[in-house]
Amino acid sequence: MEISINHQKKIIPGDYSLEQLLIELFPDSRNGLAVAVNQSIITKANWQYHKLLPQDNITLIKATQGG
Repeated sequence: MEISINHQKKIIPGDYSLEQLLIELFPDSRNGLAVAVNQSIITKANWQYHKLLPQDNITLIKATQGG
């Protein structure tokens, strides 16, 4: 199925959870990551339960350090 991640189209398998997607995108660490699906924030505690649907719009924001 097709979804959009930060305005970039991506094809993923059906029956995919948000957590599965994030593990694929960030295999080393998902710390400091904020996620919204269709403009609704999904808390880290719910990533494993949130099933993605065709045409979902996902916004990812990764916190960085610097000064």
